Amino acid sequence: MTRNNNGNGNNDVYLTPEGLQKLQEELEWREKVRRPEIALQTKAAIKEGDLSENAGYDEAKYQAGMNEGRIKELQQKIKNAVLIETNDGPAEFVELGRTVTVKDLEFGDEEIYTIVGSAEADPGNGKISNESPMGVALMGQRVGATVLVESPGGQLQFEVLKIE
Repeated sequence: MTRNNNGNGNNDVYLTPEGLQKLQEELEWREKVRRPEIALQTKAAIKEGDLSENAGYDEAKYQAGMNEGRIKELQQKIKNAVLIETNDGPAEFVELGRTVTVKDLEFGDEEIYTIVGSAEADPGNGKISNESPMGVALMGQRVGATVLVESPGGQLQFEVLKIE
């Protein structure tokens, strides 16, 4: 893993190179596109007159605050990024950046997950956080291991079939 910060470890944000690139692209869009759009909306609303009862002005101020808050959040994540770098091919243990195939031992279904940091998690697309119940259960496991995952509906049992 490669550190992108001073290495204090307190606020580490684990990201794949692709995840870091997405954050950088969003930051650039918010600074270079969205911020000027909001500034134009604000100017147009000011021209409407009385600001005390100007819904357009209030909305533009709200949007500016939301955008600036997200910019600060993105800057912090990028500053504290720890890049997840893995080699291609099979791996001995489940670790950040690896893709894991598991089998649900109750229903027999196979599922594929990529283990990523929480900032990059997207369960709908098979990217689960190393801090999620499934991620915690899988981290450090080998092929053939059986893991128990706590879920709202009870305990689930999975077998690790493949680690890439």
